[in-house]
Formats: sequence, structure tokens, C-alpha cells
Amino acid sequence: MLLNFLMSHRSGIELHSGFYRGVLGPLLADVPHSAAFVGWGSDVLGFDTARSTDHGWGPRPTVFVTDERVAPTLALLDTELPDSYDGTPVRFGWDAVPVQHHITVTTLRAWSLAQLRVDARTALRTQDWLRIPQQKLAEVTGGVVLHDPEGELAALGARLTWYPDAVWRWVIACQWQRIAEEEAFPGRTREVGDVLGSRIVTARLVRDVTRLALLLGRRWAPYSKWLGSAFSAMPDPDGLGSALLRALDTGELGEAYVLVARRCNDVLDLDVDPTLRTYHSRPYDVLMAERFTQACLATVSDSWLRGLPLTGSCDQVFDNTAIQQYGHPLAW
Repeated sequence: MLLNFLMSHRSGIELHSGFYRGVLGPLLADVPHSAAFVGWGSDVLGFDTARSTDHGWGPRPTVFVTDERVAPTLALLDTELPDSYDGTPVRFGWDAVPVQHHITVTTLRAWSLAQLRVDARTALRTQDWLRIPQQKLAEVTGGVVLHDPEGELAALGARLTWYPDAVWRWVIACQWQRIAEEEAFPGRTREVGDVLGSRIVTARLVRDVTRLALLLGRRWAPYSKWLGSAFSAMPDPDGLGSALLRALDTGELGEAYVLVARRCNDVLDLDVDPTLRTYHSRPYDVLMAERFTQACLATVSDSWLRGLPLTGSCDQVFDNTAIQQYGHPLAW
């Protein structure tokens, strides 16, 4: 019964595509605009199910107009929007959010500044790429473009599809460094009988390998709730997903390390030996992942990036759901 409930669901992307064609587009026929379903929500990322409809569910596209058209367009929608669309309320509320329509009318510049803290209509600086959480980039490039007569939304999406090459390689180097810092910890904690500690650090490393796989696959990593779903949506030809599940059961990460190391060699055209070895004189089988850190760093063309500490981007520095969703106030 639960499976049937979760499967009997019209996705948010389908809902918004129909809503624009049947309601919003005709209402705005005389208003120069573009429109998209982007921003927060599992439905933007494509991970929504019927369960998603119990909270903040309904049409909430964003309409982009010029500055002088924001107020009159919003007034038009306030007056002319129907109460429902195809059985779904157009005006709805949840928790402390009052019942109202949730169509945002704004300019592309204002929306970009609110979403990313930078006007992404022009090229981003390297610093901008490092301080924007991947969740926010997934929200901008996910969802669906509903109307884009001037191609501005397509251009914005293309610009934010993925990191510039040097930033990408540096972030991968930093992700390998995260693994290098802790790869011996499962063995050491087991050695002293700390079963709980061993499982905790194993789970952390599984998460880090998962995020590394997403980086290698050029997929923005969402915050923790959807990290596994994002990984599962990628091709997995070598069985890395199964190896990660086995690692959670056994505490042995060696198989997963070898697989993701081979992926890294293939994707970045490296030639680093992907086999396991003991951790210095201690009997723990590890990859000695810093070898991959250095190999990746050697391919980074940006000297400024190469000179930074290998602590990484916003997502790598802050393991915090709120920061991954909204950014850090000091960084933004």
C-alpha cells in the first residue's frame, strides 16, 4: 500500500509544465517575461514522491520581468489566478506560511542575487564558485524552464552547469584530501575495540566517496537528504554503489576506494596506481589517498587555487545542512 501511494504521483515538474501551459502562460500573454520552476524543493531536484505533497505543495514557478513590470505583474496574478489547477490548490499554506499563491515575480538579476549572492548573468569569479553551496547550484540548474523567449534562462543554466575546469580539479583534489585525512581511522578504531567510532568514521568516508563520485560524474551534490538519490541517479557501471553499501555493513572500504580511484584516473586522465597498501607501518589497508590529491592538484591550471590550503569549497569546509542549503552568512 505504501509503495502504491508513493508511486501514484504527478511530479512537480509535470505539474508546473501543465500549469504554465494551461494557466500562467495565457494570463501573461501580453506581458514580456520568462518563467521557470527552479529553487528550493525536492520536486525541483526531481526527487519528489507522493509524500512530498503533504508540505508546501502546489504551483510555485518564478516569473522574470523587468523592474518596472514586477508590481503590475504581481497585481495581475493576485487578481486573476484561479483557486485551483487540475485539482491542486493554487493558493496554499503550510506550517507558519499563510495561504496565498506562491508565484514569485522578480527580475533575473534580483533572483540570482537572492539565490547565489552573485549576479550570475555574467561569469562568476573563482571565489564565487567556491563559496556557493552545490545545493544552490542544483536548484538553479534543476527544475524546468517554462518560457524563455530571449534565451536568458538557458544562458544562465549553461553558465552554471558545472565548475570551470581548474575549479573542478581543485575541488576533486580537496575531496581526496578529506579521504586521506581519515582513511586509516576505521582500522585504528577497530583495533582499540571502538565499534561505534569505527562505524561513525566509516559512514563519514562512505559519504566522502559518494560526493567524490558525484564530482567525477559532474553532478551537483544536494544536501544530505538527497545525496544517495543523486548518486543512484548516475550510471554505476563498476558497482561502486554496491561496494559502498558493503562498506557500511563490514567497515571495509578498500573495494570502494579502488573503484573510485579508477574512475578518477579515467575521468582526469591520470596514471596513479589504484591498488591498496598498508598505512605506513600500521596494518590497515588504505589507498594512501594523498597520492591522488597531489596528482589532481598537478593538473590545476590556476596558480591561485594551487596555493590555497586543501580545505576545499563551502560544502567541503562546512558539514552542515543549513549551510549547504542556504550558505554561510560570513562567506556570503
